[in-house]
Amino acid sequence: MNIAIRSLVYISFLLMSTQLWAVNDSKISSTEFPPVLSEFEFFIDQTQQLPADNVHPYELVTTLFSDYSYKSRFVYVPHGKKGIYQEDWVFDFPVGSALIKTFYYPIDERNLELGSKLLETRVLLHKETGWEAVSYAWNEEQTEAFIKIAGKTINTSWVNHEGIKREVRYRVPNKNQCKECHSTNDVISPIGPKARNLDKDLNYGDGSKNQLAYLLQKGVIDSIPTNFQTISDWEDESQSLEDRSRAYLAINCGHCHTPSGVANSTGLYLDFNEVRPLHLGINKSPVATGRGSGNLNYSIVPGKAHESILLFRMISTDPGVMMPESGRSLVHVEASNLIEEWINSMDN
Repeated sequence: MNIAIRSLVYISFLLMSTQLWAVNDSKISSTEFPPVLSEFEFFIDQTQQLPADNVHPYELVTTLFSDYSYKSRFVYVPHGKKGIYQEDWVFDFPVGSALIKTFYYPIDERNLELGSKLLETRVLLHKETGWEAVSYAWNEEQTEAFIKIAGKTINTSWVNHEGIKREVRYRVPNKNQCKECHSTNDVISPIGPKARNLDKDLNYGDGSKNQLAYLLQKGVIDSIPTNFQTISDWEDESQSLEDRSRAYLAINCGHCHTPSGVANSTGLYLDFNEVRPLHLGINKSPVATGRGSGNLNYSIVPGKAHESILLFRMISTDPGVMMPESGRSLVHVEASNLIEEWINSMDN
């Protein structure tokens, strides 16, 4: 049974249950990371990804591409505390909170009932000294995940929707690489659970409910804002080409390419709220790009996608050229086609 389906079965059961399963708060607050994932007690059955009480599943409207892997996301906030809404930013989850994300591939995308292979579980822990991140890689038996401070390479495969077996050299990041994406003003920070990224329905077993309303009901967040713009789902073709493209770039590039991100010196800002054409890359010359420019002149050349550095780097798998430079080894073909269409649609 697929992880998502199993989780829904469990959640339905949990809603009718009065028994409590407690997360090990001392492991979150400790100065040392436990050697195995199970010590956190985030899950009743972690192989099945069945969360403990007060560990809540969530999804993002548009998600980060990681070599076509699937992800199960969970948030934990200590009892009696709540995440505080912050405009245009992630909820300010209190000390003791945890964000958990498990990466996996289904055996066969055409039949999710065949099961999945767990690859890694990443945790972001809010300690007294700030947020800290670390990854746990799953063993072949799928019974436990072990801490990987130095990272790990996993050679694996899955069968995609077209029935084609895809092989991938999946990389579990080392502890320092976590900061490449999860960095705001040189401090580790969550990047996903913003109100605009959570404003969608999720099936919790007893029917679908808006995630923000659910998290408010469960006491995970303090309020639902009324004045924010929901990000688009880049795969939803009923939405505009502009909105879908900007959503994809915001999620996949905007956490680094922003004035507070690690790529701030480039002047190329792809975050959700950027509106200045030059900072979005329109006829913008690269800064210290080296061979990553492909001898092209501008990040985006309106009407000419294949003269644009942005697309050139998206369709490359050369480690010295490709963007994002970590977190993938495959080309995201569907998204590259989207960005190509978007650039070609611009007036030149």
